[in-house]
Amino acid sequence: MQPAPAPARPRAMRVLARREARIALLFVLPAFLLFLVFRFGPTLAGVALSFFDYSITGEIGWRGLDHFQRLIGDPLFWRALTTTLLYTVFAVPIAIALSLVMALGVRRAFRGARFFRSVFFLPVITSLVLAGAIFSWIFSSSGPWAVLMEPVGLGRSWLTDTVLVIPALIIIGIWSRFGYGMMIFIAALQDVSRELEEAALLDGANAWQRFRAIILPHLRPTIFFLAVIETTFAFQVFEVIYVTTGGGPANASYSLVYLLYDQGFKYMDYGYAAAVGVALFVMTLVVALIQNLVLGRQK
Repeated sequence: MQPAPAPARPRAMRVLARREARIALLFVLPAFLLFLVFRFGPTLAGVALSFFDYSITGEIGWRGLDHFQRLIGDPLFWRALTTTLLYTVFAVPIAIALSLVMALGVRRAFRGARFFRSVFFLPVITSLVLAGAIFSWIFSSSGPWAVLMEPVGLGRSWLTDTVLVIPALIIIGIWSRFGYGMMIFIAALQDVSRELEEAALLDGANAWQRFRAIILPHLRPTIFFLAVIETTFAFQVFEVIYVTTGGGPANASYSLVYLLYDQGFKYMDYGYAAAVGVALFVMTLVVALIQNLVLGRQK
């Protein structure tokens, strides 16, 4: 016998559901409109400003693509772009790798696990201005880092050296961000089947084999997420540079956001600063799309 068809949903219930949906939308709509205005409004205004000259007195003049042509021919822009890319290329993968190592070390419950998690996460909530002031002393010629590096011939102030300033900023950036990735990895590791790991252990798989065959495939979506987030943060590096080096020495630590800051708030060239911001946004978007093509397909 064929099963009896399910009774059709009464028309009154469908009407009631649609009415409730409209009421819910009505309550959500004001907050949604405010989000659109204050989230995307400044972005659209910044893009529009990049095509104009704007002075603090309110005078506006059309410039078209002049700011972007100036950007292409500005050696300071290319210097800032090189600095930003160098910082991103090294800081992001090292921070993610260190986050994963720390997460694997403290993911299991043991005496003191919560303490170590808290200590490792503490730099994330520490003010970057305060951290920059402390690291200015650490990397000074009389600081502990110079004493530690003296045996290998690097016992000098890293923040005033044109070659060593980027590695110093990378160390600070990794220190300030790896705790965030660690917590994300710990959350993802909770879903890894312990029974599967124990079965692999009984089959004779060593720690590396278990990590490569069981843990790493499970963490690929998390790695992709962190790669996008950390790359975005790295492209926007500013506070630490402002406090520790001021873009020096000889513009060796001059980043794109620092260029935007100087043009907009120091020289009051708002149109050109907006063009720098648009270029930064486009580059961040392109890198995110490339990461999606390379890592996203493995999710």
